[in-house]
Amino acid sequence: MTESPNLLEFDGVGIVDTFAEAFPIVGTRLIITACTERWAQVAAEQFSGFATSVIACDIEAAIERTWNSDETPDGRPGVSVLAFAFSRDALQTAVSNRVGQCVLTCPTTACYNGLEDTPREKQISIGGQLRFFGDGMQVSKKLGPRRFWRLPVMDGEFLCEDRFGTVKGVAGGNLILCGRTQAETLAATEAAANAMRAVPEVILPFPGGIVRSGSKVGSKYKKLKASTNDAYCPTVRPLTKSALSAETACVYEIVIDGLSEAPVRDAMKAGLHAAAKCPGLTQITAGNYGGDLGPFHFHLRELLAD
Repeated sequence: MTESPNLLEFDGVGIVDTFAEAFPIVGTRLIITACTERWAQVAAEQFSGFATSVIACDIEAAIERTWNSDETPDGRPGVSVLAFAFSRDALQTAVSNRVGQCVLTCPTTACYNGLEDTPREKQISIGGQLRFFGDGMQVSKKLGPRRFWRLPVMDGEFLCEDRFGTVKGVAGGNLILCGRTQAETLAATEAAANAMRAVPEVILPFPGGIVRSGSKVGSKYKKLKASTNDAYCPTVRPLTKSALSAETACVYEIVIDGLSEAPVRDAMKAGLHAAAKCPGLTQITAGNYGGDLGPFHFHLRELLAD
C-alpha cells in the first residue's frame, strides 16, 4: 500500500483516505420457512419490497441468508430477513403489516423470531397483531417462554411467533465505487456486493445491493429531505463541485445495514477487497457528513489490512 496526502493505493486502485458514517437504528430478524426453499424465498422477497431507504420507505429490509432445515425452528427450509426502522414502534407497525400482507398470504409459510433471548421490553408484537385475522378461531400455543399463534388459512395453518426481539443496529455503512466505464464499474460493484453477502448479520437493502442514485442531504426544493449526490454524477461534472476525476464515467454505491457495528465493518472490508481486484476502477471512497450524522465511523484506511 502506498499513499499520498488524501489517497491510498491498494491493489492498484486509489482509495480515498476518508470514512463511511453510519447511525443507530432498531433492527430485527425474521426466519421465514416453507415447504420448499423457493416458497420461503418468494415470501422473503415480497416482504422486502419497497424497503430500500428510511428516507422514503417505512423500513429498510432485505434477505440475510438461507437456512438449512436443520437450523430452522420447524425443520423446513428457511430464509432470514433483517428489517430496520428508526424506532421500535415504527418497526412493529411495518413488520406486522408486511408479514400480514406478504408472508401470511404466501403458500405454506411460517414466521419465527430470529433474535431469541431478548428482554421483553425490547420485543415487538407480530403474531400478537396478526392473530385477529383468525376471526376468533386462532389458537395460541406456548413452548417454554415462546408463544406462537396458529391461524386457519386455506392450505392449513399459518404459524407465527407472538413476539420478535429487536436490537440497536447500525445503518448507513457504505462504499462508493468510481470507474472508467459503466460495465467495469458495475462488475466491480457486483463483486463487492457478493462478497458482502457472505458476511452474516448484514443486509444490502437497495436493488441487487447496489445504489445508482446516491443522495445528499437537502435540496433546492424545500419539500425534499434528500436529492441527487451531484458531486458523484459524471454527466453534470461541469455544473457542480465534482468529486470525480476526468477518467471517471460511472459511480455506484453500496449501503450496508447490520445488527451491530462489527459485521458492518467486516462487510465493508470484504467488499472493498473484492472490488479492488476488479479492473476499471478509478477510485473507491465512502460517504460521510463530517461526523455529524452518526457515531459509527468506518475508516477505509483501517479496512485495507488483510
